[in-house]
Amino acid sequence: MGDNIVVISLECTACAGKGRYHYRKNKKVQRDKLELKKYCKFCKKHEVHKETK
Repeated sequence: MGDNIVVISLECTACAGKGRYHYRKNKKVQRDKLELKKYCKFCKKHEVHKETK
């Protein structure tokens, strides 16, 4: 991977950290924290997942 591309973790906001996705992000293009609406297998519905450290 390049210097600008990092692997981040996306954590479900509804179930307090059980559901996680791993995602690649370009730091030059996406400077702020990433929020995506993804499916959570613990909640069994689509929820907002936020970037963690």
